[in-house]
Amino acid sequence: MLIFVVLIAISYAALMIAFKKGWGKLKEPLYDYETPKNSFSIVIPFRNEAENLSELLESLSLLNYPLELFEILLVNDESEDDSEKIIAEFIENQPQLSLKLLQNNRSSNSPKKNAIKTAVEIAQSDYILTTDADCKVPQYWLQSFNTEIIKNNPAMIAAPVTIEAENPKFSTAFEALDFLSLQISGAGAFGLNKAFMANGANLCYKKEAFINQNGFDGNDNIASGDDVFLLQKFIQQGLKVSFLKDKLAVVTTKPLNNLKKLVQQRIRWASKTPAYSSNFAKLTGLIVFGMNLAFSLSLLLGLFKLFPFPYFMIIFLVKFNLDFVLLYNACQFFNQKSLMRHYMISSVLYPFFSIYVAFLSLFGGYQWKGRRF
Repeated sequence: MLIFVVLIAISYAALMIAFKKGWGKLKEPLYDYETPKNSFSIVIPFRNEAENLSELLESLSLLNYPLELFEILLVNDESEDDSEKIIAEFIENQPQLSLKLLQNNRSSNSPKKNAIKTAVEIAQSDYILTTDADCKVPQYWLQSFNTEIIKNNPAMIAAPVTIEAENPKFSTAFEALDFLSLQISGAGAFGLNKAFMANGANLCYKKEAFINQNGFDGNDNIASGDDVFLLQKFIQQGLKVSFLKDKLAVVTTKPLNNLKKLVQQRIRWASKTPAYSSNFAKLTGLIVFGMNLAFSLSLLLGLFKLFPFPYFMIIFLVKFNLDFVLLYNACQFFNQKSLMRHYMISSVLYPFFSIYVAFLSLFGGYQWKGRRF
């Protein structure tokens, strides 16, 4: 048992240190944005998002970018609420914007991928830029992507996303810290040239590259993963990818504030892991799972004096301190340092939450947008 504890602690420490190093390698821009040149088709699939669409649409109307260089394609995935009505009113009030409302063309087990494909087929711009209906985009969003394209010409650009969490209660802070851990780990992997994770709420890619790689073919039987699988496909084909470490390009999304919904969301994310093509992604998942399992078991067994306390302290100190450093860096970047007030309790509860989600993802389905997968 001691050998396992030592090996998993060393492996986890090496992984977290590597992510920290990768994050440090990513340079923030000097905000000397280039002259607008590239055109963007902003693609937003939605289903029953009436309560969120107004804020998203308002943020899109405030984009600081020439109107002739972007269009907005909203794809309705069988909404049953007032989403279409809200969009119709917005189009009437903002006639200067190029905005189209499309109906999703379902053809697989993945409605979101189908929605994106539906939009790409009619997109007029060189670049596809996706976000979600429960998000808000920043004013200089397109300026930032345009500059990255001009300077580095990547086929795909992943960019940061964070959860709104101003003066959060514990449940929101727990959710936000978990989300930030994924954000900084994924970004750190980009810095190590081992990219394996992106978020479709803030993702940009060349339309031509998407078409040439046959889009989501090969993984459209998996309900989610429109971002991760496409990223890994691009990398497999030798296409250049980058991460946009720009505070003025951060997309914000709303917290779920509901434990059941949070578990279902995390199951959805975890369920696609076995289908990853990236060996580094699989190794990362294995090490993180092993560390959380070791933490949970050693704590529970230790309470009943069935596990030596010094062994548990090895795991606790390694995980607690390394996670703290990584999350503190994330909170600095996203200007959410107040979240760290909840770190102590979150760090103890998270391994149990993670193990619970991992097992559920292996042995059961999940609900998403009122559908069962």
